[in-house]
Amino acid sequence: MRVPISTYRLQIRESFDLTAAARIADYVHDLGADWLYLSPLLKAEPGSDHGYDVVDHSIVDPARGGPAGLDAAAAAAHALGLGVLVDIVPNHVGVATPRENAWWWDLLTNGRASRYADAFDVDWEFGGNRVRIPVLADGDEALEHLRIVGDELHYFDNRYPIAPGTAEDGLSAREVHSRQHYELIDWRRADAELNYRRFFAVNTLAGIRVETPWVFDESHIEIIRWITDGIADGLRVDHPDGLADPAGYLDSLAAATRGSYVLVEKILEGDEQLPASWAAAGTTGYDALADIDRVLVDPTGRAPLDSLDSRLRESADPVSWPQLIHDTKRGIADGILRSEVLRLERDLGSSVAQIVSDESSPMSQVGDSLAELLACFPVYRSYLPLGLGHLEEAARRAKEHRPELAATIDGLLPALTDPANPAAIRFQQTSGMVMAKGVEDTAYYRYSRLGSLTEVGADPAEFSIDVDEFHRRQQRRQATIPASLTTLTTHDTKRGEDVRARINVLAELPSEWEAALGRLRSAVPLGDGPLEALLWQAIIGAYPASRERLHAYAEKAAREAGNSTTWTAPNEEFERGMHALVDSVFDDDRVIQILGDLLEKVRQPGWSNSLAAKIIQLTAPGVPDVYQGSELWETSLVDPDNRRAVDFDERRLYLAAIDAGAAPPIDETGAAKLLVTSRALRLRRDHPEYFSRYVGVLAYGSAASHVVAFDRGGAITVATRLPVGLQRAGGWGDTSIIVAGRPVADVLTGARFDGGAIPLASVLSQYPVALLVPIGSTEP
Repeated sequence: MRVPISTYRLQIRESFDLTAAARIADYVHDLGADWLYLSPLLKAEPGSDHGYDVVDHSIVDPARGGPAGLDAAAAAAHALGLGVLVDIVPNHVGVATPRENAWWWDLLTNGRASRYADAFDVDWEFGGNRVRIPVLADGDEALEHLRIVGDELHYFDNRYPIAPGTAEDGLSAREVHSRQHYELIDWRRADAELNYRRFFAVNTLAGIRVETPWVFDESHIEIIRWITDGIADGLRVDHPDGLADPAGYLDSLAAATRGSYVLVEKILEGDEQLPASWAAAGTTGYDALADIDRVLVDPTGRAPLDSLDSRLRESADPVSWPQLIHDTKRGIADGILRSEVLRLERDLGSSVAQIVSDESSPMSQVGDSLAELLACFPVYRSYLPLGLGHLEEAARRAKEHRPELAATIDGLLPALTDPANPAAIRFQQTSGMVMAKGVEDTAYYRYSRLGSLTEVGADPAEFSIDVDEFHRRQQRRQATIPASLTTLTTHDTKRGEDVRARINVLAELPSEWEAALGRLRSAVPLGDGPLEALLWQAIIGAYPASRERLHAYAEKAAREAGNSTTWTAPNEEFERGMHALVDSVFDDDRVIQILGDLLEKVRQPGWSNSLAAKIIQLTAPGVPDVYQGSELWETSLVDPDNRRAVDFDERRLYLAAIDAGAAPPIDETGAAKLLVTSRALRLRRDHPEYFSRYVGVLAYGSAASHVVAFDRGGAITVATRLPVGLQRAGGWGDTSIIVAGRPVADVLTGARFDGGAIPLASVLSQYPVALLVPIGSTEP
């Protein structure tokens, strides 16, 4: 199995297709990355910018360059010695445009008699032998807008098949609809009455049963060809937690790909470990992101930021993260994923007639207990018999929270702990949905004491970690999952790495932040303190960002938070004020002045944090991934902002200048970050022998707490932490690190140092980071 040393993620789409990827393979190689890492490539919904809505498993998407484009990209990569890693989507398919998806179209045409009825996870009995499709705008009255066009039913721009023999002459479109194997329903009914499994709460992404052998074979026929024909060298598996049997799926994938390198997009909670039995090299790296961010956060900022957050909420006590996520997860289970809870109840033996699916009706005792267990589940999911303890913990918490449900919960456990029970299988598939929607897509927008901590894969209740704890976690990574990916930014992160790095500075400046926030709230009041803190932090972190980008972020953040406005019922008055807040950043001199004053205090320390995070990630244990363009400042916000176009011509010019000897200053261009990225990637690629272990390097002196340093087996990383405090203390002073007694050179600057005790004032005189190697091993 070929294992990458590093990867470079590209978002492949119509505006940057596989042919474009082939053209920049030489740049990726020159940067120092080892593999090209490509977003999903199979044919997706028309206009899809991300590719996670696959409609045809048999072909590379023509809009993304088609088979010829993939051949060109792979050939360009392999000619340069680069591997190719491709993102795949086994859990679901796109069904927004039924005609585009032959499997879904056949299912709608033929119902339970369809060959593909076994491919989709449909509760036929609950739907009266029809698939419920939530697209109608105004209840059943909207059916009057149906039209018969040839052998199709049209509802505005939506097209659906007419089953053979069901459209006799003279029948109205509404009557023809009543004879189909699908039922068009009001979109509002989906939350409680849908009868097919989805990806989270996305109605246009239908889950498939990839655990069925023929479904696996036919949905992977093109993917397996990439591996067997030598086009791709590894795969990244999207959302394995949605599968009925993730371990079994990975075993099947390993057998079909002859044990190729495979990663899983898996969120680990706290000390949770990836199951050792999985045929996977590791995760996509969110766990590493969380550790790197937290070692760069000042722990002394916690108390004042907690206090500020409480005042913004008009509360006497700090918000409890466990209570917050319990409530948001319960809201999801009772709301947009209620249909999944009711499906679980039916799997447990309740008949369709026994279950009231109207979302305005109270749940039964069983449904209530299931929802409470889901709200109390401590991780994304279990993999029975692995993770049985998590279910037992959820039961204990649920009974403490709702003692009146204790007997019912105890009665459910025999079924939910049985790996072969359909209800247990579905519960495991559902718990991850509830966690993702309740935490990442709701609580993260309500918990705003320090927005950089509310990132995918992170525990916002953990404010910071010290250097010793960071070393412990890296040693564990080196020992357990050394081939797992590490990351700082992805297509799913809520904020780009350099946005978070700047926000982290606020933990060192809590009084300055509180004063600035107070002035901003007075200048542009909104009436939602926690959301205002979230928005102003994002604005500061991403500055300068365009008006359009900030408006889009504000709308998404406010509606995801769901306190003052929502997606389904937007509060127009509140949103006018919210958009006025964004406009003030560009139009109000008072706001511009307040932001300018605060930015003067956080800009340089934020850049220091950015370079520290980057060099740590690129040189720490694991396989570092560089998200497209993040070798310069990465100031994106939540998707789709983080899939913006990248100017590779600019990056080529900067890299050429650096290679010609330029020593870029730390400024708005981000060229200093490109220097750090290229030198670290090249060193890992060209001298893997210097990355064989992990040992923390101790610092001594008055500023010892302001450095993170570690020895990877020859390469020694040195990074500044808490730069504001370091400056206030007067700099490095007498602080030094002690390395082996042989001369070393910094590959970033070329500066040379004798071994032994090395003063940090010398090592970090030009940049806040350094990467030391034995002299004679490489030319810096």
